[in-house]
Amino acid sequence: MIRSRAAVQLAIHERPIIDEIEIPDPGPDQVIVRMISSGVCHSQLHHIHQEGIGRPMGFGHEGVGVVTHAGRNVSHVEEGDHAIVTWVPRTPIRGPIVRVPSGTTYREELFHSPTVYTWSEHTLANSDLVVGMPKESPTDVTCIVGCAVLTGAGAVLNTARVRPGESVAVFGVGGVGLSAVKAASIVGAHPIIAVDLAADKLEFAREFGATHTIDASECDPVEAIVDLTGGGVDYAFDTIGVRVTTEQILPSTRAGGPGADNHGGLAVLVGVPQEPMTLDSGLFLYNQRRYRGSLGATYPERDFPMFLRWHREGRFPLEKLVTRRYSLDQVNEACDDLEAGAILGRAIIEY
Repeated sequence: MIRSRAAVQLAIHERPIIDEIEIPDPGPDQVIVRMISSGVCHSQLHHIHQEGIGRPMGFGHEGVGVVTHAGRNVSHVEEGDHAIVTWVPRTPIRGPIVRVPSGTTYREELFHSPTVYTWSEHTLANSDLVVGMPKESPTDVTCIVGCAVLTGAGAVLNTARVRPGESVAVFGVGGVGLSAVKAASIVGAHPIIAVDLAADKLEFAREFGATHTIDASECDPVEAIVDLTGGGVDYAFDTIGVRVTTEQILPSTRAGGPGADNHGGLAVLVGVPQEPMTLDSGLFLYNQRRYRGSLGATYPERDFPMFLRWHREGRFPLEKLVTRRYSLDQVNEACDDLEAGAILGRAIIEY
């Protein structure tokens, strides 16, 4: 058994504390990873208040570390390998993920997590959530490949399948939104419109490939997008999930009309929605616009090497995307800064 310091939430709505968890030997299909870095995702702010998950509970679902133990059925990584810990399975599945506790305990109580836990010095995870990476890749900024990059870039590449010359609007340019902007830039989309309420975040988005920016505190972003593009974009992504943005992305897309293939634009919800939304049904029928969700739309074993290669080639600057670094003891400070909108890009925890 390994004793490891981790962020632990004892009851719903409470701030996590830092204390020791107990990690048993891995099962046949499990891996223990000594964590080096982990991302700070907005989803953790939701998890603090999320019902339906047992407590005590751990946090974090994107990280990089070194494999220290591997179960007898695990063959794709071995002791000493560097690996990305993520929440999207390596093996494609049908339907929702079944949440299974890892067997980790806290003071002899089962330790729960939404998928994995990476705000810890060590983690015990199903091997399907651990993806090997080259040892020459950095072990700090690459941790955000496990969620921010795969979520934002995956929505562009695999959900919308954006092609060169197609137009894109991204609502919310935090870590996920900037990853979507960068992926759209790499595939040659144009224009790429970043929408946010913060001028500094909009300026930062231009460094990742945004060709135009819209400050939603100063104008109606839907009208601005329609005016800028002469009718709306091919694809609009909401990486925030608040009601106003979930309702804005569909009318921001271009209209279609009658005919078998006369489709309008596609709205893609990426951010975690917190409340119901209301949409004009006419946008679907009369204009054949489409609306869908994108939940971790990536193929880890295929896409992670590509993201790492893009970083190595200087096309996807992860070191620029990571703008704040915290220690494990500072997780609550990191959460406070994230909730206050004080973080450009993505923050990480270093162990």
